[in-house]
Amino acid sequence: MYAAIVFLPLLGSAIAGLFGRYIGTRPSELVTTGFLFASAALSVVAFSTIALGDGATQIVNLLPWIHSGSFAVDWTIRVDTITAVMLVVVTGVSSLVHLYSIGYMHEDPHRPRFFSYLSLFTFAMLMLVTSNNFLQLFFGWEGVGLASYLLIGFWYTKPSANAAAMKAFIVNRVGDFGFALGIFGVWAVFHTLDFDAVFAAAPAMAGKSFIFAGHSVDIMTTLCLLLFVGAMGKSAQLGLHTWLPDAMEGPTPVSALIHAATMVTAGVFLVCRCSPMFQEAPVALAFVTVVGATTAFFAASVGLFQYDIKRVIAYSTCSQLGYMFAAAGVASYNAAMFHLFTHAFFKALLFLSAGSVIHAVHHEQDMRRMGGLWKQIPFTWAMMLIGNLALTGVGIPLLGIGLAGFYSKDAIINDTFIAGGSAGNYAFWLLLIAAGMTSFYSWRQFLLTFHGRYRGLDHHHDHDHAAHDDHGHHAPKLEEVHESPLVMLVPLAVLALGAVFAGMAFSHFFVGEGAHEFWRASLVVTGGEEGHLPLWVELGPLVFTIGGFLIAYYYYILHPEVAAAIQARRGMLYLFLYNKWYFDELYDFLFVRPALWLGRFLWKRGDGTVIDGLGPNGVAARVLDAARGAVKLQTGYVYHYALAMLLGVVALATWFMVLMGGKP
Repeated sequence: MYAAIVFLPLLGSAIAGLFGRYIGTRPSELVTTGFLFASAALSVVAFSTIALGDGATQIVNLLPWIHSGSFAVDWTIRVDTITAVMLVVVTGVSSLVHLYSIGYMHEDPHRPRFFSYLSLFTFAMLMLVTSNNFLQLFFGWEGVGLASYLLIGFWYTKPSANAAAMKAFIVNRVGDFGFALGIFGVWAVFHTLDFDAVFAAAPAMAGKSFIFAGHSVDIMTTLCLLLFVGAMGKSAQLGLHTWLPDAMEGPTPVSALIHAATMVTAGVFLVCRCSPMFQEAPVALAFVTVVGATTAFFAASVGLFQYDIKRVIAYSTCSQLGYMFAAAGVASYNAAMFHLFTHAFFKALLFLSAGSVIHAVHHEQDMRRMGGLWKQIPFTWAMMLIGNLALTGVGIPLLGIGLAGFYSKDAIINDTFIAGGSAGNYAFWLLLIAAGMTSFYSWRQFLLTFHGRYRGLDHHHDHDHAAHDDHGHHAPKLEEVHESPLVMLVPLAVLALGAVFAGMAFSHFFVGEGAHEFWRASLVVTGGEEGHLPLWVELGPLVFTIGGFLIAYYYYILHPEVAAAIQARRGMLYLFLYNKWYFDELYDFLFVRPALWLGRFLWKRGDGTVIDGLGPNGVAARVLDAARGAVKLQTGYVYHYALAMLLGVVALATWFMVLMGGKP
């Protein structure tokens, strides 16, 4: 069963990719989607058996892989509670994305290739989460990187799509370099890459040092920081986040799959899987907390003034990943996994709802060309409303009743407060502020899209801010806006159920009294919310959430002219946030331009002047000139040769006369 969960998507990918042109588009769609639903059904069985059942870890040995001396790594499938959770998330969301894509991509002539890439992406993520050692995890890690490159650049005739795919691939290579160093370090220290052996030996390495880059450093701190660098790249944390918003160049179903269930959650999974190691590295945990909380605040602030409907949700993903890492940093790994679990439902719901909007308005993505759509697409309106309520964590704290995000987001904020200390307090306040900003940009997006007057035919806004869409189409007349087909709406309804009930149904297992029994030995459970919380801490997230909604309602419903005036004024704060804290410009100045200058210098001076100058234009050219000159001496005339001989005799006689000094 476990092997089927992992390899059915690979089989579907192979069939659609290799034989799609022969069997046709619809069979390719049905095969890949059918295999994903079968994998999802088996994942539910695995979740019920492992996570909700006896909890015994299942190890399935597939075949030997690398055996060299004392180094031994095999292909193995490991299924424990944390894996079972990820199986449900990955296969559940991916199967619904496959189904949704049948309707969304119906106009694209290359659908077999698209569905092949989707299934390949899913297989790589499944290989990652079922790995039993660091090397197999790295295989899946790089596999999702490859698949993301293929999917982000799926419309390869668009230069912007190619650039976005390359950016995602290159930025992730930076993080993966640190991850690879971490794996090398794990082998050097523990002489094994198997999870169980490494985690069992980790406490014995606490406080010990080794030589790294010529310096004596703490072993566990260094290894955990290197592993976290890889997580920062894959999960788009501050500094290595710049690829994630540009990933919106891919088709909308790709955005939902990357952001909700696969690639970006890999970093959170890695840190939680390695929780026994991170527990022995308090400095690394503090760093994780600070980076996560800062990312949550940064991404939420950037989302305040974005106008591309997909980019707003993309920055929301970046921010919510920051919440997860902040939780892991205060050793609340179970809360981090809980938020990963609930986030998959409402983030996939938001992305696919945004895709339904884009589909309805003929692939327009700029929210300033929307408005007043709720009467035309009421079902999509209701789905995005549920997604927003779940994302912003709407609920009643004192009663413990709310949507999915309420349970997991509040658990993280509460755990950072309980953790205390410099890092915990820093994270608590930034996450609380980020909750208010999340509410503002979420409801701003919702109100701009569905309420107010329809602005689809307006053309006065700044073209510098204009969003790019999937196909370059323009917004239609309001009466031409239509609801999406049923094949796209059914996945929304299923995800909406998860966004409403997933938190309520599973909070007891993930972060409640049953957490220790639920997680067992698959990750470290530290207790988290067992401390007593002041009333203001419990009510804080709700107050900030309500405040964000009221501000959005004031600016975009009651007084939209004020928001327009702020945009037109283009003040310093507005430009700073709209331009994403100028990270792209900074990296362009620090890395891109120097790299281009160095490349041109080596091309013009190194290759052109030095190599060509000394080579074909230098020594080689002079030798050729000399050869051409020597050829001219061979004229073929006897009198020329006789003259040359006479001159030679004269020269020789003269030399002897000078040498002998005139002596006989």
